[in-house]
Amino acid sequence: MKVAVFGIGLIGGSLAIDLKKRGFASEIIGVSRTEKSANKALELGLVDKILSKEAAIAVADIIILCVPVNILVEELLFVLDRVDNQIIVDMGSTKMNIISAIHHHPKRGRFVAAHPMAGTENSGPEAAFSGLFDGKTCIICDKEDSDKDAFKAVKTLFETLNMNIKYMDAKAHDMHAAYVSHISHISSFVLASTVLEKEKDEEAILEMAAGGFESTVRLAKSSPEMWSQIFEQNKDNILEVLDTYIEKMYHFRNLINKNKFVEVADFMKKANEIKKILK
Repeated sequence: MKVAVFGIGLIGGSLAIDLKKRGFASEIIGVSRTEKSANKALELGLVDKILSKEAAIAVADIIILCVPVNILVEELLFVLDRVDNQIIVDMGSTKMNIISAIHHHPKRGRFVAAHPMAGTENSGPEAAFSGLFDGKTCIICDKEDSDKDAFKAVKTLFETLNMNIKYMDAKAHDMHAAYVSHISHISSFVLASTVLEKEKDEEAILEMAAGGFESTVRLAKSSPEMWSQIFEQNKDNILEVLDTYIEKMYHFRNLINKNKFVEVADFMKKANEIKKILK
């Protein structure tokens, strides 16, 4: 199986490592937007060779799109226009815009829409590592619109990565992603911004930064370029989640302001119910 990876950063590079190491791919072909990234991927051994988009499409069996969401539709259409029986799968964090854009394409069946729920705050080829996807969840959207052989191959791909596969329609995916992933990043960015604005003494921040603070703001080290694009793609769902989040924050503030600390404890006890879901 020859696999072409468009975008060889954290996600694409980590995919490449384990698909080759675990025997799914006989050859990994890299496609990069920059020469620097291409050279680094070769240097690190993430890919076997670098080809142009056209050349990679021509020789690959599976094409994996790991490009930023703001150019994902453009790249997907470029690939769909040039494939015969090759299989295409994307790794995008949003799905409705992508699926809507290619819904009537004659090669729609060769595409499988996926979102592996894995990552770190780091980016670039240097951030890639083996095992990133182990035990994580992968969402496959609107699988009934993909050809059976394409779906089966992509399912095997994610099983090779030791991922737990779940199925959703694209609309539900984007709504749930806003709640469980996108709002977490927004909270982290806002908390980091708040602390930096109020606490000018960087040494004091470092001295007082315990595990709770570090884990909460870790996501604020993520790529602003990448996440601003994700927020743009999922704007409506994010605004809905933010409205609810802000409402809860105001309620919590009012309880403290009115010295209703029994109610504060009750609020947190209800929040503790998350332990039944996240073990």
